[in-house]
Amino acid sequence: MVVKDLVNLEKFTPLCPMSDKEITKVFCCDLLSIAMGKAPSGSAWVTVMANINTLAVASLTDVACVILAEGVSIDDSLIEKAKEEEIAVFKTELSIFDAALLINNSL
Repeated sequence: MVVKDLVNLEKFTPLCPMSDKEITKVFCCDLLSIAMGKAPSGSAWVTVMANINTLAVASLTDVACVILAEGVSIDDSLIEKAKEEEIAVFKTELSIFDAALLINNSL
């Protein structure tokens, strides 16, 4: 599965341009310090943390995409930053668990 395939699951809304990066696994974490050290490259990172530091961690760890769960979104300035950094960001109304489960079952 690649990042742009998430749209086909009909539960994820893209906030930034999608990519053809392969999603290799799902990673769930809301503590940025832990995500920085443990988020696997190529993972779909599911979180409720929606700030500039989330984008920095996503860039450092080379995750395939960030999925903001629980209806969380980001403002326009963060969307522009994600575009600059080429970080695919999605939002969903699903819980972190349900979003991760849906992605994992689709891999």
